[in-house]
Amino acid sequence: MTTVDTAAAPVPQTRNGRRLPGWARAAIVVAIGVGILAVTTTLTGQYQLTSSGTTQAAVRLLLPILFAALGGLWSERSGIINIGLEGMMILGTWGAAWAGFYWGPWAAVIGGLVFGALGGVLHAIATVTFGVNHIVSGVAITLLGMGITQYLAQLIFVPLSQNPRQSPRIEGFETFSVQPLADWLSALESEQRVLLSDAAGLLGGLVSGLTPLVVLGFLLVPVSYYVLWHTRFGLRLRSCGENPVAAESLGVQVFTYKYIAVIVSGGLAGLGGAALTLNPGQLGYLEGQTGGRGYIGLAAMIFGNWRPGGLLAGAALFGYVDGVQLRAGGEAVHALLYATTILAVIVAVFWAARRHWRSAAVALAAGVVVYAVYWAIPEVPREFASYAPQLVTLLVLAVASQRLRPPAAIGVEYRRGEGD
Repeated sequence: MTTVDTAAAPVPQTRNGRRLPGWARAAIVVAIGVGILAVTTTLTGQYQLTSSGTTQAAVRLLLPILFAALGGLWSERSGIINIGLEGMMILGTWGAAWAGFYWGPWAAVIGGLVFGALGGVLHAIATVTFGVNHIVSGVAITLLGMGITQYLAQLIFVPLSQNPRQSPRIEGFETFSVQPLADWLSALESEQRVLLSDAAGLLGGLVSGLTPLVVLGFLLVPVSYYVLWHTRFGLRLRSCGENPVAAESLGVQVFTYKYIAVIVSGGLAGLGGAALTLNPGQLGYLEGQTGGRGYIGLAAMIFGNWRPGGLLAGAALFGYVDGVQLRAGGEAVHALLYATTILAVIVAVFWAARRHWRSAAVALAAGVVVYAVYWAIPEVPREFASYAPQLVTLLVLAVASQRLRPPAAIGVEYRRGEGD
């Protein structure tokens, strides 16, 4: 399953050579993905691949990755590499647990946002003001976040729970469903009709068991797109990541925009930490609970080619694979190999139709290799399946890296007056 917003994905065109609108390309990709999963479910009998429960689990798992990816988008579009998303997310988990314990779930959201933004402030001071290497600063922020939260947990949570690694349980959001659509899709899913029930299960999980934080996460994708690509503020911010010298010569306060972008980035990563803290299965701070999701969010953003729609698809892919392995284990992950084979064949046919023979041959060869693995092993061991999201991260980055287009001045140190 790929995304139309990544430069690595083929772009469908109309007969007159014009590119299809973004919504049309997205609809085509989604339809192909649902069709592949429906065929795989029918032929392998792994109905968890398209169940509403799997989709609900995927939504919960993709949410912190989505927030981290959006944070990376804001920072890196301004030219600042933010490998410290993991540390800002860690700060957000503690801030959300602390505020949520005393004042409830909405306070947890604000606490995660504020503590993550503080990490963004530190990163901005280091990289923008003092010109510290962005990677060095990001690693330092992550280490600092781990140390600070461990200290604060000892100081605050030990008197409350007698556990330095975990906070007391906090209050979570009430879940809700979009009615009557959710009930109708649930009934259609239970009828076990080929394709229709599969589509109903996948869509049903998106409209049931929701929380306000889930809605906020999905809303921030179009909001970020509109702000960054359709406002004067967004144009100026992106110009700082493309050519800060030219931007400053036109009167843009480059330092100010970079500061705003990195602080917003930290706040969004902190919301990812709040999403982990408010997860119905956890509802509290737990040392190490981020589990590298900040880095996976960064990978989703790169997979999405620094575009909101693409990073949403990347986060959905990682969340879906994680949800499948949690819900059904190695057997369902094994069935995903079959789905990958079908996808590879479709990609090969697409490139062959466009007379890109080399790309078609590579896609077909990849499909043959994956199918050989599927045929050779009857089931993916559960211990190995638990690392499926990380393996998908490496795989999609290897594929997407062929045609990525990052901001031109990303990671470049800038000083006021360079263009004078």
